[in-house]
Amino acid sequence: RAGEQPRPDEACDAGETHALCLDLIRVLDEDHRAVGPWDPRLDPDTLRRILRVMALTRAFDDRMFRGQRQGKTSFYMKCTGEEGVAVAQALALDRSDMLFPTYRQQGLLIARDWPLVDMMCQVYSNSGDRLKGRQMPVFYSSREAAFFSISGNLGTQFSQAVGWAMASAYKKDHRIAAGWIGD
Repeated sequence: RAGEQPRPDEACDAGETHALCLDLIRVLDEDHRAVGPWDPRLDPDTLRRILRVMALTRAFDDRMFRGQRQGKTSFYMKCTGEEGVAVAQALALDRSDMLFPTYRQQGLLIARDWPLVDMMCQVYSNSGDRLKGRQMPVFYSSREAAFFSISGNLGTQFSQAVGWAMASAYKKDHRIAAGWIGD
């Protein structure tokens, strides 16, 4: 039931978390309220921001997919149903933490307030495309947003993230390298 699964300390030994792999961590109860030790206790303003960014990601996704179906761009990879994954992770990480995404994480950039017009220009490879058409339509890239260039081959992000994290550690930098893989 919701709220029953214990939440170990983040600094605990990895072995103490093994039981979590074998069970469901349920946070929402039957009345859709967060309960128990996994309740993030987010304030209303944060919850509204999360919902706003998720809705904006869905609207962007729908608009770009419609443009692709009208033949205005070669392809578009939708993230429908995965908005919460990208948005929650973007908002949980520091803005300087490096993101190594796949092609269904538009919400990462949107949560970091990256201009939608820039994203649209890249999808359409028009004169406003900062990358000058050198990338596939949804393979966003932004050094300023700490968003590593997307790769079409799934799994390559992890080796790139590890290399970046090792360089970060070598420089005594405490930023996180976060990677995503597959659908």
